[in-house]
Amino acid sequence: MRSRARAGMPKDRFPLDPIIFSSALVLLLTGLVMVASASVEMSARYYGSSFYLLLKHLIYLFISIGIGLLALGLPIKFWEKMRLPLLLVGMLLLVLVLVPGVGREVNGSQRWIPFGPLTIQGSEFLKLFIVLYVAGYLARLKRNETSRLVSFLKPSVILVTVICLLMAQPDFGTSLVIMASVMGIIFLAGVPIKYFVPLLIISIVSGVLLVVFEPYRFERLIVFTNPWEHPYEGGYQLTQALIAFGRGDLFGLGLGNSIQKLFFLPEAHTDFLFSIIAEELGLVGASLVIALFSFLVIRSLWLGGRALSVGLNFHAYVAYGAGLMLGIQAFVNLGVNLGVLPTKGLTLPLMSYGGNSLIVSCLLIGILLRVEFECRNQIGRARGK
Repeated sequence: MRSRARAGMPKDRFPLDPIIFSSALVLLLTGLVMVASASVEMSARYYGSSFYLLLKHLIYLFISIGIGLLALGLPIKFWEKMRLPLLLVGMLLLVLVLVPGVGREVNGSQRWIPFGPLTIQGSEFLKLFIVLYVAGYLARLKRNETSRLVSFLKPSVILVTVICLLMAQPDFGTSLVIMASVMGIIFLAGVPIKYFVPLLIISIVSGVLLVVFEPYRFERLIVFTNPWEHPYEGGYQLTQALIAFGRGDLFGLGLGNSIQKLFFLPEAHTDFLFSIIAEELGLVGASLVIALFSFLVIRSLWLGGRALSVGLNFHAYVAYGAGLMLGIQAFVNLGVNLGVLPTKGLTLPLMSYGGNSLIVSCLLIGILLRVEFECRNQIGRARGK
């Protein structure tokens, strides 16, 4: 006890950051309950057991938590050393998924690689890998180098390459999340905002061209502006999600009492889980979920600033990236459910059914908790000197 006191570390402090840990835990447990509720009818009809999808989600959850604990036990130096090999592995997965006979196509998108009883979605793991790479690159720059154009161009070339591979699948949602997160890390690192303007213009022009030359994207955008004009065609999923929000009112219909999950709302246990949360738990339950994600993101950004203040640059940029990645994906998913963003195939981090997404989300949480632990120890050692 004396040695801890001399080092400046609190005697009764919870060993893990309480805000990150408790927010993530509540989201995971709430997700488990809501996946159970949203999937029971689908499991019974298509798999012969009401608990089939719930049991699979539980297996994914145990694996994800185990991997998250492994990340918590690994020093951040490990991720810094492995950042380039991991990025190359992630890009290799994006290439392999496009190879005929290797990648599996689902709903018009080729994003999965069968691996025994499991499937690997390389784009999910690339979210983590590119955060680690960009964080390592920025951490090695000297303070005056972040304002140079060449310092901005190198990660931009990597980012454009990754986006091109993702759009070949196609995976517009993940491309958006990765681009916004990487640009966020670079901006927080101190790169002048003037360098972002050309990239933003190119992104907007590319997005317009993608919509114009792909009829299904153009149709999806038109339907998004007024889904009620096409309630049984392109606007079906969104109108059913909005009906779920309307049914939920303030306090919801009660856990397990959703009507939309009875085969009215497609993907109720994956991409549109938040709509079922709103229907069963109401505005109060939906607001709690939003608040928990907000706490998680704000704490991650605070942690990044704290790490920078003690000279742990790589730790800081990883914290920024992890928080932005979780927050932006959650924002897009919630926006799609609420009808303020066009429909995208993105899960709700830490909550939706989906093994790859759950594993990567828990990895990000484990790394965030490790960053906070090492940052706290660094401050403790500095105070003890």
